[in-house]
Amino acid sequence: MRLDLFSDVGALTAALVDIESVSGNEKALVDAIEEALRALPHLTVDRDGDSLVARTTLGLPERVILAGHADTVPVNGNLPSRIEGDLLWGCGTSDMKSGLAVLLHLAATLPAPSRDVTYVVYECEEVEEARNGLKRLARTRPELIKGDFAVLMEPTYATVEGGCQGTMRIEVTARGERAHSARSWMGSNAIHNAAEIMELLKAYEASRPVVDGLEYHEGLNAVFIRGGIAGNVIPDECVVTINYRFAPDKSVAEAEAYLRDLFKGFEVKLVDCAPAARPGLTHPAAAAFVEATTGRPADPGAETPRAPQDVLATAIEEGTVRAKLGWTDVARFAELGVPAVNYAPGDPLLAHKQDEHVEISRIFACEERVRAWLTR
Repeated sequence: MRLDLFSDVGALTAALVDIESVSGNEKALVDAIEEALRALPHLTVDRDGDSLVARTTLGLPERVILAGHADTVPVNGNLPSRIEGDLLWGCGTSDMKSGLAVLLHLAATLPAPSRDVTYVVYECEEVEEARNGLKRLARTRPELIKGDFAVLMEPTYATVEGGCQGTMRIEVTARGERAHSARSWMGSNAIHNAAEIMELLKAYEASRPVVDGLEYHEGLNAVFIRGGIAGNVIPDECVVTINYRFAPDKSVAEAEAYLRDLFKGFEVKLVDCAPAARPGLTHPAAAAFVEATTGRPADPGAETPRAPQDVLATAIEEGTVRAKLGWTDVARFAELGVPAVNYAPGDPLLAHKQDEHVEISRIFACEERVRAWLTR
């Protein structure tokens, strides 16, 4: 199937949705995108697996990045797409083929943007981290995705969400001593001993740090518990799996140290982690993005442009910029020293649902706002 990147963003979203691309099966979609991008003389295109990087090379003083993943979660009786009024329904409409349509349409129709632009389409975001195409690019081809500022087209309902939280999973183990349940006093019940872990979790008060003007809300929760041997045995081990969502004022090492101190006296095993990302909204390119996408465009007649901190302060006060309460691939860019935000038309509350859909008018609005940023 051929893609017309010059078609309007509503039609382009529907075309992208109708090429099924469940994680690991992105090839057909990426082939079609690659063919369309390589036909554009103003772009250089590199392919790595089922990930693509298309770049303008105008020699401009700033380079910005628009990035989005090509994959979706498994189809759930929600293909092909369908339109009802202003709503486009189908797998991936919100997360994130509407954002991808904005990215690709701009790539086709902006041969001479005001900033050099790198357009990234990558594979396997919805599955285990080891398969993530952006992670692979950051490791093996970092020069292709370097820039001054990045926008990840994760669904935000057209609100700028800065940075992201980090996430960490640990296993905290309470020990005991096995015994026959008829003579329980001869042992020590590890499940009972885990009550102290639960009390620490119940007593936890979430930190709400302000980072670069945005308020994050941390979280610490038990997500699994396992213990027990048989119906007549006092268990000698109980393991509580805990998920910690931490703000970008902490590094991974600081988050781990905090948890080890909190659960001092218990065995703590780090299972998985991903770093947080600071918002980075004070960069001039970021301030211009906030102005263009929050309905307060810069005044071309002003003697001096508004200071980035003033732009951000106004947007935060009006609620058009907020912290990302979750983890996204903006953290990949942060590790490369590229400040990044999340911004796209999809509603994150509809992501992965059978009734996933997107407002077509919102796709057009996002495309118009990002275009304004790239042409001013």
